[in-house]
Amino acid sequence: MLLAVCDAELLGKVLRNGKIVFEVRKDFYDGLKMSVEEAVDLMEQCTIVNMVGRNIVEKARERGLIHPDAVLDISGVPHAQIVRF
Repeated sequence: MLLAVCDAELLGKVLRNGKIVFEVRKDFYDGLKMSVEEAVDLMEQCTIVNMVGRNIVEKARERGLIHPDAVLDISGVPHAQIVRF
C-alpha cells in the first residue's frame, strides 16, 4: 500500500534547493484530509510512504518510523520516504 502525505500548507508548492526541484503536486498528494496523528497511524500499515513537511516528518521521526539521517532538506522543508519489503 502506498501513502503520499504532506503538510496541508505545502499542497501545490514547488520547493527548490540547487538542482533539486520538488513539486508537492495536487494530483499526487491531495486526498483525504486527516490529522497528523491519523496519518502517522496509517503509515504503520503501508509498505511505501512518501512524506513532505515539518509536521508530518517530525511526527514520523518521533514514532521511530524514520531515522533522522534519512530526512532530506529541500529549501528548509523536510522530505522522507519509507519502503518496507
